[in-house]
Amino acid sequence: MISKAILKAMTMNSELAKLGSSLLVPSVQELAKNPLKEVPPRYVRTDEDSPIISRTNPLPQVPVIDMQKLSSKQELEQLHYACKEWGFFQLINHGVSPSLVEKMKMETQEFFNLPMEEKKKVWQKPDEVEGYGQAFVVSEEQKLNWGDMFFMITLPTYLRKPHLFPSLPLTFRETLEAYSVELKHLAMKLLEVMGKALGMDPNDLRVLFEEGYQGMRMNYYPPCPQPELAIGLNSHSDAVGLTILLQINDMEGLQIRKNGIWVPIKPLPNAFVINIGDIMEIVSNGIYRSIEHRATVNSVKERVSVATFYNPKLEGDMGPAPSLITPQTPSLFRRIGVADFFKGLFSRELRGKSYLDVLKIVIQLSPFLLGERER
Repeated sequence: MISKAILKAMTMNSELAKLGSSLLVPSVQELAKNPLKEVPPRYVRTDEDSPIISRTNPLPQVPVIDMQKLSSKQELEQLHYACKEWGFFQLINHGVSPSLVEKMKMETQEFFNLPMEEKKKVWQKPDEVEGYGQAFVVSEEQKLNWGDMFFMITLPTYLRKPHLFPSLPLTFRETLEAYSVELKHLAMKLLEVMGKALGMDPNDLRVLFEEGYQGMRMNYYPPCPQPELAIGLNSHSDAVGLTILLQINDMEGLQIRKNGIWVPIKPLPNAFVINIGDIMEIVSNGIYRSIEHRATVNSVKERVSVATFYNPKLEGDMGPAPSLITPQTPSLFRRIGVADFFKGLFSRELRGKSYLDVLKIVIQLSPFLLGERER
């Protein structure tokens, strides 16, 4: 007899595998080991704004939020402002063990330093989005980013692909186990205070996110011979609930679009960079907004980072929080199955906020196209 828990795991793994795929592409890390003088044509991104920012005037700085002060009205208001007006903030005094963060930095760097033969063990499969490679590659003509990534679902554990996690070095697995749990706790704490700042019923976010799924994307952007022509990760918003970014080394590269201007973020020591995702924009009924951002590259040194994404549970559905809907503030989005949302995401090229923009129109005109979840 197969237990209910095993059946659930098998069903959910099958459902996750159906969410999408990405075409296999060469490793940029390996490509960059060659003495290149020019960027190969497929990596030349004339479709992107120039990654070089002219700093004639001082640029604004992303807000900084102190986790230990969020019990105060003033800090809560600052968080609300950051989520509404910026969609990004740096989080200090976040409570995650400094020694664990340092281990995560070290193990991630060592993972990317492994020989290609070792990384091949976790290479993407043709019909999946998880693994080592690039994501959102949907055609052979599509321009590519100057970077590699390793993406995997980390929580809940029954959603993990059986060929990925066990293939990682043992010390890395142990660090990932601890880090993923700590960041789930942090994400839930942040969602709780965001709900408070929004004036939401506490149950709205708890029910949606408590058993949510978490993914991690480890990014490696090697030195580039023509950084003005390439992009590490093209401009996009994150189609998730929350993103918690850990900068592994001291190379800058993250830029966000603020009032039509690209603003670089210089990560503070011992801080996480937090950003609002499309799902949180939907749940907050547009009060908090996901913001376009991108990763640039340089000709001097690699840049390494880890983005942890926290989302609602796949088997649930989502929409604007009921406690935010009134006759004066009607719903801007209809309800949609979480799995259907991600299926739509992974079937497209990553481009700005285009998925959320299309989603609004499609949901309003034809909710049945996205899971028949209208209520």
